[in-house]
Amino acid sequence: MKKDEKNQSVNENSKDQQLEQFRSGHDGEALTTNQGLRVSEDEHSLKAGVRGPTLMEDFHFREKMTHFDHERIPERVVHARGYAAHGHFQVYEPMAEYTKAKFLQDPSVKTPVFVRFSTVAGSRGSGDTVRDVRGFATKFYTEEGNYDLVGNNIPVFFIQDAIKFPDLVHSFKPEPHNEIPQASTAHDTFWDFIANNTESAHMVMWAMSDRAIPRSYRMMEGFGVHTFRFVNEQGKARFVKFHWKPVLGVHSLVWDEAQKLAGKDPDFHRKDLYEAIEMGDYPEYELGVQMIDEDDEFKFDFDVLDPTKIWPEEMIPVKIIGKMTLDQNVTNVFAETEQVAFHPGHVVPGIDFSNDPLLQGRLFSYTDTQLTRLGGPNFHELPINRPVCPFHNNQRDGMHRMTIDRGQVSYHKNSLQSNYPKPAPASEGGYEHYQEKMEGKKVRERSDSFKDHYSQAILFWNSMTEVEKQHIIDAFSFEIGKVKSKDVQQQVVDMLGNIDTFLAAQVAVSVGAKKPANSKTMEVTLTSPALSQLNTVKLPNTRKVAILADNGFNTAEVTDLMELLKKSGITAEIISKNLGMIQGDDGKELEVNHTLLTSSSVLYDALFVAGGQQSVDSLKQKKEAVYFVDEAFSHFKAVGAGKEGSALLAAAGISLEGSPGVVVFENSNEVTAESQKFIDAIIEHRHWNRMM
Repeated sequence: MKKDEKNQSVNENSKDQQLEQFRSGHDGEALTTNQGLRVSEDEHSLKAGVRGPTLMEDFHFREKMTHFDHERIPERVVHARGYAAHGHFQVYEPMAEYTKAKFLQDPSVKTPVFVRFSTVAGSRGSGDTVRDVRGFATKFYTEEGNYDLVGNNIPVFFIQDAIKFPDLVHSFKPEPHNEIPQASTAHDTFWDFIANNTESAHMVMWAMSDRAIPRSYRMMEGFGVHTFRFVNEQGKARFVKFHWKPVLGVHSLVWDEAQKLAGKDPDFHRKDLYEAIEMGDYPEYELGVQMIDEDDEFKFDFDVLDPTKIWPEEMIPVKIIGKMTLDQNVTNVFAETEQVAFHPGHVVPGIDFSNDPLLQGRLFSYTDTQLTRLGGPNFHELPINRPVCPFHNNQRDGMHRMTIDRGQVSYHKNSLQSNYPKPAPASEGGYEHYQEKMEGKKVRERSDSFKDHYSQAILFWNSMTEVEKQHIIDAFSFEIGKVKSKDVQQQVVDMLGNIDTFLAAQVAVSVGAKKPANSKTMEVTLTSPALSQLNTVKLPNTRKVAILADNGFNTAEVTDLMELLKKSGITAEIISKNLGMIQGDDGKELEVNHTLLTSSSVLYDALFVAGGQQSVDSLKQKKEAVYFVDEAFSHFKAVGAGKEGSALLAAAGISLEGSPGVVVFENSNEVTAESQKFIDAIIEHRHWNRMM
């Protein structure tokens, strides 16, 4: 093995090798207590006679029950519902011109990563597909220490200053008097906060868009949200924003579909991620950066430090610098996903902070919250949080200390240990904060440049297609329609009037409020095509197709289609009335994956109704099959059918003439040509022109 290859292997596998020493399998092992004592009985507690009381001396019962009683730790206040995976990151080219961060220099090095995706508002037991912001937190295990890029799938935030974060969270959590509703912002206190804190106007436009109901963790963008700094070896700094771009493109659910999935499969997103990795369809994301020279800080019509503002990509292009691949599921969700501790203050040389007041507050809050969740200051010693590089300092003791420190010295400076561990200068990899010149009086104020609350909300609205605008109108109408206070409803409608008069008028009609008396106060004509999901990448990879079939299905048609779908990276599953085997028209059998009872169209990206008269006649007798077809069509998905299968489409009220995304295989001898049309329809993801 070459030296470079050896180094690459060590970098790539070091975190997994480190975790391996903590993993424990139990196959073939005798049952023991936590002290290693073999246990002869685990069905009955120790009693004074077969019907007598349990004895206090039953140490095995006490240990087992005590551990069970303490299995739960406090869930995260926000981002409680999460799922995670391991992987690696590789930079495409050395970034020395911009940053001295070592993990961004050598394209041959695979830096281990751990990524946790999450919802924000709901508890650990809430559904995956609720309308919400999604967390996108990445821990890089670099040779210089852990670097955490703690972001969301939306590039801006609700507030500009961290002192308002407790107020924001209190507003969107279930209302305290009745603990309702769970994992939803469709209630009075949230919208009362929004209407009275209009810096949130831009963020709620994103939250009411399709971005808040992603199709998959594998198909959503990630953003660092805040403005950070890159610093190179020469000490030159640039402002930087981080972007994750999914290779599969950015795709979403429709609202009706998202609501149904929350009931039919509340684990939809975590299952999707888990199964994709198990099947070898590894999720991939490219890392991009936007950079601004410090000399250009004040050259824009927005404040580059304002976390409620984006840097439009058409104005400040995203430079793609590397790729992250998630290729390993967690071994134990609690030990890894629940105990992982992220912190935006975990940085490496070459990455520094800006004066974004929301970021500055997060630099305190994240450590503080981990002390409560993970039981003390030693959470960095948990296996999932340990860096892959050695760490040495004079911190000692505390709850759950795992390191056994040698020697008598635990302070700096010292002579008994030659002043070790000693600080390392920057030339030896020591972290030095960027020396930004500062001056000013201590004030509780905000810069006037932060007072524009509406221009980018208008920019976002202008950048949406008509379909996306209608979805935003519907989302506001739903959320505000759930608000009981008429006064709060009117306040929100009035706020929307500052963004777009048509948007405000449509929501007003829907919720029975008055249209805003005044037109919006500022005119913005700019658009940013990058903000519209309809401009995203569209690929067939990892899409799922349901094939409705029963005994007598057209064997050649179905088997040929399944083979072509597989070649395109699309998974097909057979749905029928019962589990077991179904027989085709030539006597060959196929195994049924799910029944009409245990499955639903919302679990799939597309639908195909198999040909074969006997099969179709059987399915037409089941209202669940007709509804399956109707629901898939109403969610704008690709729908295909064999020649006889078109009768089931007709039974669902689907017109075969001029219905976009509907493909009927008129001739079973030409499956290949029709299949490609069907695959092309699947790639399109949604056929919104059915709305017209």
